[in-house]
Amino acid sequence: MAAIKTIGVLTSGGDAPGMNAAIRAVTRSAIYNGFKVKGIYRGYKGLVEDEIVDFKAHNVSNIIHHGGTILKTARCKEFMTVEGRRRAYENIQRHGIDALVVIGGDGSLSGARQFASEYDLPIVGLPGTIDNDLSGTDHTIGYDTALNTIMWCVDRIRDTASSHERLFFIEVMGRESGFLALNGAIATGAEAAIIPEISTEVDQLSELIESGFRHSKTSSIVLVAESPITGGAMGLAERVHKEYPQYDVRVTILGHLQRGGSPTAQDRILASRMGAAAIDALLEGQRNIMIGDDDERIVYVPFTKAIRRDKPIDRDLLDLLRRLSI
Repeated sequence: MAAIKTIGVLTSGGDAPGMNAAIRAVTRSAIYNGFKVKGIYRGYKGLVEDEIVDFKAHNVSNIIHHGGTILKTARCKEFMTVEGRRRAYENIQRHGIDALVVIGGDGSLSGARQFASEYDLPIVGLPGTIDNDLSGTDHTIGYDTALNTIMWCVDRIRDTASSHERLFFIEVMGRESGFLALNGAIATGAEAAIIPEISTEVDQLSELIESGFRHSKTSSIVLVAESPITGGAMGLAERVHKEYPQYDVRVTILGHLQRGGSPTAQDRILASRMGAAAIDALLEGQRNIMIGDDDERIVYVPFTKAIRRDKPIDRDLLDLLRRLSI
């Protein structure tokens, strides 16, 4: 493999708090080690359309505390085609990029894996997603901030719920992963979390109602993962109206509130460590791997493992939530 002289960095998929900290760490660690850096705007779309610029240390000054991503992000149907990826690679060659750092979630790393299988280009991924659904890492960049945002929102909703003696379904993000819903429920003292991981095992709504969850409370808050597997908060509310009409139900969908905001200290530190580790990995000759966090140790995770979508929920946390919600 030819020596690496120039590293490209991009963010892709949904934005996540801490992405800017990761961009900063990749850029400055690369420059520290003698590499040139190219910033690629709008993710894979910018790679296809040649939105590639030189990045210096000053380009990443004063960004560590900002949410979102200074490199922007966009969906790119062209990159999903053979012709689109060929154009992307031609632009990479034109700019003299020898290796790529991709910051994003499952879809972004799947794209990186596909690209790496077609072209001889070392790629290192950083897990940037609030969903925490990538295997091989305990935490993803943005997850802790999103969890804290959920906690902030639910604490305020509880004030209203207590005043009106209602059942509140609060929908949080997570796609097919219940990490935000489950841990958010524990952090906020919610009565339950309805998550996709156990939807095929038990009717979670019936279990909630039949457990007598209102016996000792004036109000109840349930966090719901947005996944179609759970039916989402609106779907569950419709079921309550039909099957349990005695309950007064309200729905709050937190939506993109969860993506924004200044990253927490934990996310800033995680992103900084992972960004620097991406450059270390390239120096070691690693390729087609994601940087992971295993019990606070940096690990290298093959793309094939990172994107396999079977990251397990901690069943002990489910039991803890049940015990604490009586």
